[in-house]
Amino acid sequence: MADVRQNCPTNSSSFNEAVCIDAGRVYDSCCDRDCITDMKCYFSRCDQQKVDGAMSVRIRSAKVIDVSVDVEPVTFNRGFYSCDLSFVFMVDIDLVSVPGTCPETVHGLCFYNKKAILYGSDGNVKTFSSTGRCDERGRKTTLANNGPKCVVQVVDPVALSARISQNGGFCDLPSVIPDCACDALGGEIETSQSRQSVLVTLGLFTVVQLIRNVQMLVPVYDFCIPEKQCDDTTDSPCDVFRRIKFPTDDFFPPRPCDVSGGCGCDDSCDCDENGDD
Repeated sequence: MADVRQNCPTNSSSFNEAVCIDAGRVYDSCCDRDCITDMKCYFSRCDQQKVDGAMSVRIRSAKVIDVSVDVEPVTFNRGFYSCDLSFVFMVDIDLVSVPGTCPETVHGLCFYNKKAILYGSDGNVKTFSSTGRCDERGRKTTLANNGPKCVVQVVDPVALSARISQNGGFCDLPSVIPDCACDALGGEIETSQSRQSVLVTLGLFTVVQLIRNVQMLVPVYDFCIPEKQCDDTTDSPCDVFRRIKFPTDDFFPPRPCDVSGGCGCDDSCDCDENGDD
């Protein structure tokens, strides 16, 4: 993809005018680090039978496949909103049924609920626009409600541990399971009582923002005009490979002196001018 350079001088003397824009403003935000312990994994019926016969388990990886967000005003605390977040994780679990044999990997789902209270200010005007849609009776419907919008940023969780339990574990199975969860699992989720359960522990990093559309006055310097033409050429795989820098460090691993500029943790060691210890 071609680069796009913007003509936006930083010199204040290049300021041309102030314009009013309608954009989302972050009124409040928070970041969090959650260590979620003993979440119960749900499997398909076929994979659950494999879990019932497993002697040991090991977690391989985990990823977020869906986050449902619900925003409700907090009673008796004007301007604050409760952001209810429902996470769906896909985890890969290695099962060992017979000692000394290769593990078999199965896929499971975990569910986790989290709540954040954030300030979103007041104001719930109804916004109508010429692009609004009409209902079945021909009446124009509200295009948008100017309430705050919750945005969740999350990276794939850190897979910490997994274990087998005979008693189940922390479980928060939603009343309505998202279709994407069943699709990712490749079938219906087995929710009946099983002989063994897999409990996993995940580390989760999240950023939650409460955003409201407002009119803001911003300075304008110039139009953003691309300075580079689009490139529609397709390089061959060999041409791409030739441009990759030779991985010298992979063949000749750097020493502590080369990495930190010193001699590692022990400042008493000496490195001569040739880089020898």
